[in-house]
Order: sequence, then C-alpha cells, then structure tokens
Amino acid sequence: MSFATRPLRVAALALTAALCLAGAARAADGPRLQGVVNVNTATLEELQLLPGIGPSRARSILAAREQKGGFKSVDELAEVKGIGEASLARLRPFVRVEGKTTARME
Repeated sequence: MSFATRPLRVAALALTAALCLAGAARAADGPRLQGVVNVNTATLEELQLLPGIGPSRARSILAAREQKGGFKSVDELAEVKGIGEASLARLRPFVRVEGKTTARME
C-alpha cells in the first residue's frame, strides 16, 4: 500500500464501521411499546408487553393482583418478586392502576 492511499483506506474502514454500528443500533431498538397497561385488568399476554416482563414475572403480577384484590398504586408493583426499584422505574411510564389498557408494539 502506498503512503498516498493509506488515508483513503482508513477513511473507508471508519465509514464502514460507523455504518455497521448505526445498523446495529437500529436493530437493537426494535419495536417500541406505545400506550399503557392497566395492571389491574391486563391479561398475561398484555403484561408481557411491558419492558422486562416475561411469562414468569407476568404470572407473579397476576398472583399478587389476585392476592391483594388489585393494586391501589403503581408503587405496589415493587412488592412483586423480581420487581425492584430499577424495574419499577423502567415500568412506570407504561403502567396504570385505572383506565383502559392501550399498549401495543410499534
């Protein structure tokens, strides 16, 4: 490789790397949750739309809801096994204890 073409190769490699990273970032974003989930009326499937909530944790939420007779506040989700303060902070924008579930993935 000649000394004159080296900067062009470096620039081309940098551009390729940047494009790969941008594509990976878009793919990582994936579908996003829009709307809210009422934790007092949601089904197992609706609860699983929430970030970090899989089948097991959704079942735990349903069991806690049944045991308590419903949640009076979103903060009560912290009492569910597997939901700590960090999880609750991630869930808070998407959960309600009243109203209609409007959640959907976009």
